[in-house]
Amino acid sequence: MLTAEKVMIKEPFTILPEETVARAMLTMTVHGIGGLPVVSDEGELLGMITHRDLILAGRDAEHLRVRDIMSTRVISVTPETPVKRIAEIMSSTGLQRLPVVRGDKLVGLVTQSCLIRILAEIL
Repeated sequence: MLTAEKVMIKEPFTILPEETVARAMLTMTVHGIGGLPVVSDEGELLGMITHRDLILAGRDAEHLRVRDIMSTRVISVTPETPVKRIAEIMSSTGLQRLPVVRGDKLVGLVTQSCLIRILAEIL
């Protein structure tokens, strides 16, 4: 069975909550990604920040910290979560990325691109 652990990005780009929103925007732009898991110094998942959050922050974004605009109600999965379930979650919620956690620690990230890549391999 295909699981999150087999398709996830094992070392996703992350950001600390104290970082500036400008730093988050730069990181996403430079790496061509649409969102970042927000983690503590110990690697605990605290939230997510996405391009959508940046847009909603508007002009004020340049004066804010990641913690000010990140989403804290995050749907996550475990490494053992079946890919089929991940696809169902993404389909029903519209989410484009799901953090993969073991306990409270971020261990990976599954994105729509991960699912498309594995689908292409299967087909």
